[in-house]
Amino acid sequence: MTLSQLWTAESFGLCFERLNDSCVKTVYSPVIRVPLYFLFAITNIVIVFGNLWVICTISFFQQLHTPTNYLIVSMAVADLLLGSFVMPPSMVRSLETCWYFGDFFCKFHSGTDFTLCNASVLHLTFISIDRYYAVCQPLQYHRRITTRVSIAMILFSWCFSAFIGFGIIFSELKIEGGCLALHGREIGVTYSIVFYFLPMFIIVSIYSRIFVIAQKHVRVINNYPSSSSVSKKDLKATKTLAIVIGVFMSCWTPYFMCNIIDPVVNHTIPALLYEVLMWVAYLNAVFNPLIYAFFYGWFREKSKLLYKKLYKLC
Repeated sequence: MTLSQLWTAESFGLCFERLNDSCVKTVYSPVIRVPLYFLFAITNIVIVFGNLWVICTISFFQQLHTPTNYLIVSMAVADLLLGSFVMPPSMVRSLETCWYFGDFFCKFHSGTDFTLCNASVLHLTFISIDRYYAVCQPLQYHRRITTRVSIAMILFSWCFSAFIGFGIIFSELKIEGGCLALHGREIGVTYSIVFYFLPMFIIVSIYSRIFVIAQKHVRVINNYPSSSSVSKKDLKATKTLAIVIGVFMSCWTPYFMCNIIDPVVNHTIPALLYEVLMWVAYLNAVFNPLIYAFFYGWFREKSKLLYKKLYKLC
């Protein structure tokens, strides 16, 4: 049996036989489908428990309640919702190549998906602003980036994201058995440019400025430790959050590039490629807790304390 025969069986049909405009169902071989169900299920579990652990660790310890960490917790909530609500139905759609959960839930699911993506992008934008003040204007940081300001950033991120995400989906989505949302459509091009590439350009510009200033602070700290207004802790936090942004861009950029390229190539990009890139994007939610665990000493320390407290309770 060849690889192509393993991947796709010879059986094809419509997702909904009574609908003439229903999408075509592609039947994948169980040799491929069963391991992928297992892999996706494990990924969902890791995302849910990893991000739940981030939320619990920061929430449990009062000394971790800082404006930056509030943004981190809110981003973890977005990843938690992605793994618990968005990804399971997406798993069924990707492997069964049909949407079996109804038109309304398709719209609600797609709206939630776009809302969570928008929220993550806005959180990363606000985190870059937070890091700009922490490194480039440290004397003004505690006056400008307060808890109230951080909460306002979080509320704006969620409210604006929900307004845009659900507004686009409920006004533009046409369902034909596949629930593919904005894939390859012209509105997807506008969405990708305005709500992904433009914010990413702003974030990269801010971090480029931060990098230049940070190099100066590093030299000052190394030569005159007591004369620098920026601590090594702030510089390390900025570096770690830059890694978070870099990983996010690595995971999501290919998907949004497809949205832009597809109309240019007359919508010839295969739906399977969209599904693969979508799951690559979803994997970003796995990486953030790992980044915190590997690069934040305080996160490892507090995680151990929280584990010991929970172990004693059990």
